[in-house]
Amino acid sequence: MASLPFTELANALVEAMGQRLDAARPTAEGLVLRTGDGFLYAFLEDPNQVSLETIRHLFDEGNGLPVHLVVLTPGHLPLAISQDVVRRGGTLVEGARFAELARQLGLEAFLGEEPRAPRPEGRRLLPSAQQLDGVMHRARTWLDWGVPALALRFFRQASELKPGFLPARTGIGRALLALGLVTDADRAFDEVLATRPDDVEARLGKAAVLGAKALPQQEIEMYRALLAEDEARTEVRAHLVAALIDLADWPAARVEIEALLSRTPEDPQLRFLHAVALSHTGPKEIAEEERVEARRLGLPYDRESALCRHLGLPPPPRPEAGAEPRVAPAPPPTVRGTPPAPATAETPPTRPRAARRPSPKARRAAPRRKSATRKGK
Repeated sequence: MASLPFTELANALVEAMGQRLDAARPTAEGLVLRTGDGFLYAFLEDPNQVSLETIRHLFDEGNGLPVHLVVLTPGHLPLAISQDVVRRGGTLVEGARFAELARQLGLEAFLGEEPRAPRPEGRRLLPSAQQLDGVMHRARTWLDWGVPALALRFFRQASELKPGFLPARTGIGRALLALGLVTDADRAFDEVLATRPDDVEARLGKAAVLGAKALPQQEIEMYRALLAEDEARTEVRAHLVAALIDLADWPAARVEIEALLSRTPEDPQLRFLHAVALSHTGPKEIAEEERVEARRLGLPYDRESALCRHLGLPPPPRPEAGAEPRVAPAPPPTVRGTPPAPATAETPPTRPRAARRPSPKARRAAPRRKSATRKGK
């Protein structure tokens, strides 16, 4: 049975996230909470006491209905178990991210820590606006970290705080799409467009829905239509690059990557993608030079490894012992309280789309790889 302090922390987390509980029950490993939107939150105190059988029972909690499992633990599950959670479509929040969730919600005392200093505000905000700003910041953070289940919870909390707030409603669509709930995401984007037909974020979401429905050519046409309206939209071009790469259309992807590089030639991730495009379309020697340049500009080893996994490439060589670690440049500041673009040349393309089965052409042209969207740890 979970300890009293851990049970109190779990209840405080759920309350701070504004969850509406349908049911709650203690288990031998911790606490299981079901919410009205079909999510099952399993708080597991000691991951060493968790077995594959435990996870199987959690997924069976739906009694035949789909259940979106979110496992939260202060420790780290064994690799085989964590892989099983992700393979079954669950979300995993463990270790440092579990502690960060508590800190974000002002629950440092439960971790035995001093309260975190408030974030500096660029302008004075009313208390209600400050609360909305904080919730949106958490939602975007978890979506960027690849944990759409938590992002969805915070986007919905923001929408409840300010009904009709379009950035929150668009965020709901992005999180739903990342969770693979394509129909629900499509409906969310339609609701935004019914109010504001020219909303770029919602139109990007509609394009990503087409990609999730295995209609990549129509998805690409929508991105090109948006660029025809305004060629300066780097976030649209970044989504176009991601779609072309998914389709293994490297010649077209190279053109769009070079268009982005003309604006930000020192972006390390774009340099890496340019190197990969060149390896498919141009001299291998130049491609290798571009990859070295990406590392020189600060492409972290972990990020390069993740990109290689996504693209089905061999892992990069590990940095030599004693070599200075690569440090990525700090992201540019954003105006607090305003929804940032989902992807720019400075922030890597992260498309709000669900995993999809590649087209026959893509399967012939590219090696098998794991999808990068959506499903977060």
